[in-house]
Amino acid sequence: MNAAISLENVYKTYNNRSVVKDLSFTIEKGEIFGLLGPNGAGKSTTIRMLTTLTKPSQGQIEISGYDVLRDSMLVKQSIGVVLQSLSVDGDLSVWENMEFQGRLHHIPNPKRQRLINQWLEYVELGSRRNDLVKTLSGGMKRRLQIARALLHQPQILFLDEPTVGLDPQTRRRLWEIIQGLNQQGMTILLTTHYMDEVEYLCGAFGVRTAGDNRKPGRIGIMDSGKLITLGTLQELRSESGEGLLVKQVGEHWEYLFFPTLREASNYLNQQEDKTGMMVRPSNLEDIFVELTGRQLD
Repeated sequence: MNAAISLENVYKTYNNRSVVKDLSFTIEKGEIFGLLGPNGAGKSTTIRMLTTLTKPSQGQIEISGYDVLRDSMLVKQSIGVVLQSLSVDGDLSVWENMEFQGRLHHIPNPKRQRLINQWLEYVELGSRRNDLVKTLSGGMKRRLQIARALLHQPQILFLDEPTVGLDPQTRRRLWEIIQGLNQQGMTILLTTHYMDEVEYLCGAFGVRTAGDNRKPGRIGIMDSGKLITLGTLQELRSESGEGLLVKQVGEHWEYLFFPTLREASNYLNQQEDKTGMMVRPSNLEDIFVELTGRQLD
């Protein structure tokens, strides 16, 4: 089986209300996959099911070939999870946080120390190993979370809003770290509300193929519990339209998609009154708003 993650006809129901409805998709080994959706779309519940925190009401989920219900311990061993909320212990040092995580996973010494050193160096925290976590910046704490999630050498990494609240420079450095992990062959599932983050990480990197060439990662958009579209950034742009005419109408903006930027420009040139109009290439946020009818919260 080539799929790292597989969902087939998955439902999740709370109090007779389905928050995830007939969800089916696969993620290939080595792929970087962006899962988007407005608040209440069901993506957080989906992540909880994928990481064994919530049981699906119906359907089948497999992670690395293991069923999330029957083989939950094997699933946990094959995944690393970085949650949006900071979960590192501020009263422990950087090394103590890693040491505690290594012991939870029963990683023996001296292998445990070797892995701690390896991943702290990878996220550029080797020199801060003896510092208390509460003295670190937000970006350093996030990097520590990533190092901790990688300590037991998982096959799949789940990243839930990994750069929320960070400054632009720190966000870019984390993108490079995530990109590097994917280039090494790690499967990554990313959820975020930052469209530029998905465009950067999923736009040019993804599955290993023959000759180490790479296909772009894919993007799935959920709304009202359902997967409403799935594809690469270029596929989504081609489907919705690569050219966009933006027109100001009163206090609001109207968006008109065209198959190409040239067709959008031709349309603009044909208008007698071009006041409040402009043409530009479409981007992921335009597509998201067009498909869901609202911006990300």
